[in-house]
Amino acid sequence: MAQIACIGEVMIELAAAEAGPQGGERKALSYAGDTYNTVVTLARLGTPTAYVTRLGDDHYSDAIIDRLAQESIDTNCIVRHEGKVPGLYMIHNSPDGEREFFYWRDRAPARQLFHIEGELSALAEQLDNTEMLYLSGITLAIIGDSGRQNLIKFLQTYKARGGKVAFDSNYRPRLWESPQQAQQANRDLLALTDLALLTLDDEELLWGTDGDAVAEVKARYRDCDIGQIVLKRGAEDVIILQGDSEERVDVPKVTDVVDTTAAGDTFNAGYLAAHLAGKTATEAAAQANRCAGIIIRHRGGVIDKQLFLDELATR
Repeated sequence: MAQIACIGEVMIELAAAEAGPQGGERKALSYAGDTYNTVVTLARLGTPTAYVTRLGDDHYSDAIIDRLAQESIDTNCIVRHEGKVPGLYMIHNSPDGEREFFYWRDRAPARQLFHIEGELSALAEQLDNTEMLYLSGITLAIIGDSGRQNLIKFLQTYKARGGKVAFDSNYRPRLWESPQQAQQANRDLLALTDLALLTLDDEELLWGTDGDAVAEVKARYRDCDIGQIVLKRGAEDVIILQGDSEERVDVPKVTDVVDTTAAGDTFNAGYLAAHLAGKTATEAAAQANRCAGIIIRHRGGVIDKQLFLDELATR
């Protein structure tokens, strides 16, 4: 039985590979997506997991299901849609490891998550005994207004039965009609959130700032009754807010950064795994930093399992 279920979209990923013999650009094919990256790392850390999404009936959807199963992730909550294919995205990296994304996902079946009544009923039954649900602002964005309304009702019922909700706002402006629409959707979701895993850059991009962005986060969510707010700040220390307390956890320096893709997703997995195992917030942030420090030294959103575990053992 899954201890945590991650909800969202997994896509076909084309990431940079070694240049061809004529110097042309090559891409390596894999599968990734923010909540998918997180669920895979959670499973590698030993947390019983499930993934909730919608896929097609094509070869690539079959391969995604196989990848999840190989990671011992429960795939029973995945709905297959006849005649559809997953979305696709391509990563372009600058010399310092920062990245730019290009997407082809408008007709992806995951966009219909929380739209179909029969699927909602089945999902509620499947997740009845799951301790925590995790989703992101990208999940919120792609499912549209109708899906978001159904999701909020779904989470309200889930929480009434004792379930917990974790959320990463993961703001991507191009997925929203306006910042105001994204702000309202985030407020609605954060009002139901027990553990918020936020990125300070995203908070500033979505809400703006007058200078003290951390203080603004505290004020913005003071009335949301969030048990823990974790603020990711890149290479700067992680800030953990619990009630009126504030704690800071150093981020170990990583000098050989290759690709920052999935750094936040992998951090989230490390934190959630430790949190669900009963670790303190400090211990959870330390594990999260170790995990993120591994992924940014390699290309792509998900790296080889044994490579990840070997490097984790040395940190």
